[in-house]
Amino acid sequence: MGHRLDHVQYRQRPDLIETKPRVAPLEDVGVTDPAIRGVVLTLLAVDGILSALAGALLLPFYIGSVPFPISGLISGLVNAALVWAAARWTKSPRLAALPLWTWLLTVAVLSMGGPGDDIILGGQGVLAYGALVLIVLGVVPPVWVLWRHGHYG
Repeated sequence: MGHRLDHVQYRQRPDLIETKPRVAPLEDVGVTDPAIRGVVLTLLAVDGILSALAGALLLPFYIGSVPFPISGLISGLVNAALVWAAARWTKSPRLAALPLWTWLLTVAVLSMGGPGDDIILGGQGVLAYGALVLIVLGVVPPVWVLWRHGHYG
């Protein structure tokens, strides 16, 4: 700047170069009450049940005359989001997997015959493997999220 301006103070405002984050992490917010964490994890577990119900009931979706089990993939992506959200509320991978466990339990109950031998996860042709397709597509994404959370989180 030259020797004549060395004594002049720089005109940069310190609040413009501040590097502190604007949003505090979850641990710093003060939402560490176990009751609140329990309520949130319970709601995420209920969402796992709802994801299994929606995935199972929409599994026999057809495009024309071809079965198209897109609900299994959507259920898997929803499960991945639920597991990610649960991992944000707990440090335990077992508790973070709670939505996945409730999802698996619901799919297991739905795969059994109901009253009057009603079958939700079954059918003929490709739909005979509907339960297997739903389980594979619904489990792989959340397991991947749990694995990444365990290794990189």
